[in-house]
Amino acid sequence: MRRVYCDANATTPLLPEVMEAMRPYWMEDFGNASSIHLQGQKARRAVDNAREMLARFFRCRDAEVVFNSGGTEGDNTAIFGLLRPGDHFITTSIEHSAVLRAADRVRERGAEVTFVAPRANGVIDPEEIRRAIRPATQLVSVMLANNETGVLQPVEEIGRIAADAGAFFHIDAVQGAGKVAFDVRRFGCHLCSISAHKMHGPKGVGAMYVRRGTPLEPLIVGGSHERRQRAGTENVPGIVGIGKAVEAAMESLDDGAMERVEQLRDRLEAGILAIPGTSVNGAGAPRVANTTNIHFDQVEGEALVIALDLKGVAVSGGSACHSGSTEPSHVLMAMGLDKNAARASLRFSLLKTATDEDVDSVLRVVPEAVEHLRALAPEVAGTLG
Repeated sequence: MRRVYCDANATTPLLPEVMEAMRPYWMEDFGNASSIHLQGQKARRAVDNAREMLARFFRCRDAEVVFNSGGTEGDNTAIFGLLRPGDHFITTSIEHSAVLRAADRVRERGAEVTFVAPRANGVIDPEEIRRAIRPATQLVSVMLANNETGVLQPVEEIGRIAADAGAFFHIDAVQGAGKVAFDVRRFGCHLCSISAHKMHGPKGVGAMYVRRGTPLEPLIVGGSHERRQRAGTENVPGIVGIGKAVEAAMESLDDGAMERVEQLRDRLEAGILAIPGTSVNGAGAPRVANTTNIHFDQVEGEALVIALDLKGVAVSGGSACHSGSTEPSHVLMAMGLDKNAARASLRFSLLKTATDEDVDSVLRVVPEAVEHLRALAPEVAGTLG
């Protein structure tokens, strides 16, 4: 059976060039980047080279790049590192759980939190952020691209609103990194989190942009690593991997690869929408090139995920961080879908290595799987077509 992976927003495979770049730092060049001998200095050069690449990617200074374990740590660091009891925090109801659960935690510790809901198309209205601003507002955190719908948020406008209010601005860019043109100065943020494994890099490593002068308290303390902003021996192979992954991502934005992925996504989407009783969640909103989230009337989403997997197609019902959860997507419900509609929605997210043959394979099996599941449901049997 030919298998097609359409769950890139959950994770991606290493590109061959990323694997090759990392390989020496597990075996031959295994040194600790904090050591002053030859092996340590080889590791330090590798980390410094990767930092330079991340600075090119973020469009910031080398000293403003902090390596960490991934997007969750970056989001937690921004929130716990800036907020204190009595502060006010603004975020949105469609954020990743790394932000939402951290918001719950700081609220328990005495901060006030406002969750701004999106429009029905999944876009946050910047004026709702402006209206939520208070004198005590310390931090605004809004994602660049939603992990479930792919909808892009107006972060530049939100950044200007935060700046006018004298608040710090954090962007969770885990799903947008490598898919859209990137510039933290243009975004107007003080903090920005990314994760390697969402962009064909290794799991367990990420990076943060921390604007110079931002009074961020470290989440992890100990040694003087990362200019005392994140203690712990550097994951040299992982850092080399994220450096190579962002290099490849920048090339993809320049050489038309993402435009090709968008064309494949649009063809996949159009083919699925030819099935009666389907619609796109987030239709009409700007989205990242690889993602579509589709609602299937009279189908239970988890059953369709399993049915497609048995036919060789890997898709998701939403965030991979909630895989196996019986709760409907908080993102889709915030957009106005009821529980049944949210449970009947699937995310298709393409790798940048996706092919026309992949799309052909998916379009062969999805209509059959949907028809079969609808026929099995007694209450809907015979009501379609």
